[in-house]
Amino acid sequence: MSHEHLAQLGNHGELGYKHLDHTKDLNGKQPSYPDLAVDFCGIKMKNPIVAASGTFGFGLEYADYLDLSNEVGAISVKGLTPQARNGNEGTRIAETPSGLLNCIGLENPGAEAFVEHILPELRKYDVPILANISAADVEGYAFMAKTLTVEGVAGFEVNISCPNVKNGGMAFGVCADSAAAVCKIVRENTDLPVIMKLSPNVTDIVEIAKAVKAAGADGLSLINTLLGMAIDIKTRRPVLGNLYGGLSGPAVKPVALRLVHQVAQALDLPIMGMGGIMTGTDAIEFMLAGADIVSVGTASMVNPQAIGQITREMHEYCETNGIGHVSEVVGALLPYK
Repeated sequence: MSHEHLAQLGNHGELGYKHLDHTKDLNGKQPSYPDLAVDFCGIKMKNPIVAASGTFGFGLEYADYLDLSNEVGAISVKGLTPQARNGNEGTRIAETPSGLLNCIGLENPGAEAFVEHILPELRKYDVPILANISAADVEGYAFMAKTLTVEGVAGFEVNISCPNVKNGGMAFGVCADSAAAVCKIVRENTDLPVIMKLSPNVTDIVEIAKAVKAAGADGLSLINTLLGMAIDIKTRRPVLGNLYGGLSGPAVKPVALRLVHQVAQALDLPIMGMGGIMTGTDAIEFMLAGADIVSVGTASMVNPQAIGQITREMHEYCETNGIGHVSEVVGALLPYK
């Protein structure tokens, strides 16, 4: 991470994070902010921040650092697949200038194990749970939608950046037709909100967005990670075991802002914006660009209390600028002059 962003997150010392004893009210709970409460695709959230899939585990891992019921707007759980996966071999995470490369490979226990063993623990917290789902074919997405349409799951974040095994390994999300086919099959197999997570690794993201909207998407999640690479010049080998990985963190923020703005200008569909959000200022920028809510990922890996801090910074921004509700800033970007 850049020194600037680390400084903005605060100096916590060497693993000096406090366990839920900061800014508590007299009842011992983290404060809630009515000016941040939102409804996204029918999902009621105490604030507009989603804990991003892949960087927050299943949420339980952060319970010692955040009040999950009050500080987190929603949790998008670690990516789930029809069967359990071990993920990729070799090095799977590498830090880059102002960013992070990962090639975890969707390591997870599988959809049915999640429902049986993990979801009951998550339901103890008063926070909406989004199931982030992937599959190797359209039929797999249908299975995921059926299996995870259960009590305790508030909606789906559909990852279409995974390879389509029936189409030569090309990612579902790089083609409007295949993206729409996934959206359609998920929509047909659940009555929960369907939020399509779009890839930036495409020629025209607006075309993909329009295709999934026509196929029944309730909302959009953008952007997924950018494809990147790191090389060790001493060994002359790739740093990552999978050769390429997904780039996240502050380095991708300008690209993510641009894509959120382009999609928001082109069509009317709720947007969850993400990509390098480390501070409340970053989050407000995304909302000005057109995002209705935001998702925070890499920041939580730098500081496990980042979401709580970003929430407070957003509330302070609203108070300082006389904004009654944070939704007032959505799409409120003014012309250059």
